[in-house]
Amino acid sequence: MNKENKLGMGLGALLSTTNNNPDSSNGIKKINISQIIPNPSQPRKNFKDEDLKELSYSIKNQGLIQPIIIKPIRDGQYQIVAGERRWRACQLNGMHEVECVIKNLDDTNVLEAALIENIQREDLNVIEEANAYKGLIDIKGINNENLAKLIGKSSSHVSNILRLLELDKKIQEMVIKGDLSMGHARALIGVPDAINKAKEIIEKKLSVRQIEKITSEFKKNKTKKTSKDPNIVDLEKELSDKIGLKTSIQFNESGSSGSLTLYYSNLNQLDDLMKRLKK
Repeated sequence: MNKENKLGMGLGALLSTTNNNPDSSNGIKKINISQIIPNPSQPRKNFKDEDLKELSYSIKNQGLIQPIIIKPIRDGQYQIVAGERRWRACQLNGMHEVECVIKNLDDTNVLEAALIENIQREDLNVIEEANAYKGLIDIKGINNENLAKLIGKSSSHVSNILRLLELDKKIQEMVIKGDLSMGHARALIGVPDAINKAKEIIEKKLSVRQIEKITSEFKKNKTKKTSKDPNIVDLEKELSDKIGLKTSIQFNESGSSGSLTLYYSNLNQLDDLMKRLKK
């Protein structure tokens, strides 16, 4: 199946609980919990102890309502495709076996399934969400516009989330821990000495409005240096949303000619653009 046909597969195809393992007749098998390992590419890195304890208590009283989806790897071991949180909660209960559905997926499909599952279930913080978006763009070779359609989000939402990856890793970690909100983080994008400003936000418990006021002077000066006709800015945005790539329109001094620049972040995006231009 080519990438174009796989674009609309979603969770229904990748994470169906229909077992494609011929050794199981009912679609669900009990697997020893020690034979299961997490997916190192799982986009969700932050599992809160309190949430895991709540889920563990629920599983203990109600049972595991949704099986864990795994793929065989080697020597009787399995890797989690979807359900790491449930697997961790089962471990807290001291369970020796868990109900699983075995899917024979390649590494690309495993990563895609993990990314889409977390995005659609809104289990990610904004930095994990941004990395999930970037992961899908890279493995599927699509642009922002196609990604937005795939996950049911607006192009502007995808672009705004991805911009958070421009922040220093230390600031991203502050967001992951919950010390900074998305609003705080967005206000720090492109601002000099952003790490110290982030620490100031935490120490002084500054609101988003307060940090926007602090950084506004720098952004105002930056805007003056790079100010453009609002109509040109609107046209750039329209092109970016349509093409799925950042665009820039520049005029020469006379205003009668200029240049249009398209920015790509990986070779897949360049290849996709070239195919579209050749049509």
